[in-house]
Amino acid sequence: MPQLATVRSLQQRITEMQPLRLDERALPTAPELAPLLPEGALRRGCAYAVQGSRSLALALLAAASASGLWCAVIGCSEFGAEAAAGIGIALDRCVLAPDPGDHALGLAGLLSETFSIVVLHPPGRVGPRDAERLSARLREHGSALVVTGDWPRTEGSLHVTGSRWSGLDRGGGMLTARELAVRSRDRRGILHHTVRFERGAIRAGGAGGADGGVAGGIGAAGHAGVASLRPPRARESAAS
Repeated sequence: MPQLATVRSLQQRITEMQPLRLDERALPTAPELAPLLPEGALRRGCAYAVQGSRSLALALLAAASASGLWCAVIGCSEFGAEAAAGIGIALDRCVLAPDPGDHALGLAGLLSETFSIVVLHPPGRVGPRDAERLSARLREHGSALVVTGDWPRTEGSLHVTGSRWSGLDRGGGMLTARELAVRSRDRRGILHHTVRFERGAIRAGGAGGADGGVAGGIGAAGHAGVASLRPPRARESAAS
């Protein structure tokens, strides 16, 4: 029996030393955005890049935030609380650092120790060494990073290539829906998607596959869309 106790003790130690299983690494992610990500969800310890739309980056927070997890947004000076709440971000579990300046990377590393997802808009180009230093902290603490811009060695990157608003009728009404053409690049290769948002909220049935066509001429490669965090008049700056 001492041998059995020793084996069980060893098994427990090995289990504690093993990396998290894939299901334990998955963070809550809106199913409409799942096709954009290589494993269908944000993963703990991983970094993702979103280029061309801060709205899309923030939309990746919604399901995790709504589930009770804490999130941080760093360097997004145009963050709009009302629009963020419309996307689904729980503002009482979201910390905003709008203008950290040169301290953005250090603050991201610090907050990754406590927050499940950190959205970072870096002040400039980030080198591989600084990115790897932050990635090591993500892996250590089990948090995910979403960067609005280029980032070395990501788990996946999303690039907005076009957009289209709808809702006006004969020159009147309100712009209530938006589609963004998004190209994803990860270990699956390059894919194209369509996701539709209406009145700031994600809608089911808009996700496109690798060869999804586009009606209306906003890009022949397919779409993914997210509502802007700004009113239509300011949509270009919000999606920058």
